[in-house]
Amino acid sequence: MSLFPGQLRAGRALIGWSQDRLAAKAKVAKATIANFEAGRRRPYDRTLDDIREALETAGVEFIPQDGGGPGVRLRDPIEPA
Repeated sequence: MSLFPGQLRAGRALIGWSQDRLAAKAKVAKATIANFEAGRRRPYDRTLDDIREALETAGVEFIPQDGGGPGVRLRDPIEPA
């Protein structure tokens, strides 16, 4: 499933994470997150996997594009935010 910049921004907002916090949890550069969210650059797939895993561990669930558009929702976190 693809990850879209809006999903990343919304996912961070759901759990109250800054770009800095996500960067630290996903072990990627803050600039990578900022550039992706701004639509300037798409990271490597492996990097997106790391970002997705960090958010999912914190309780974000990604909803695929299924006619209604891609989205996110909050579920019980696996680890504390």
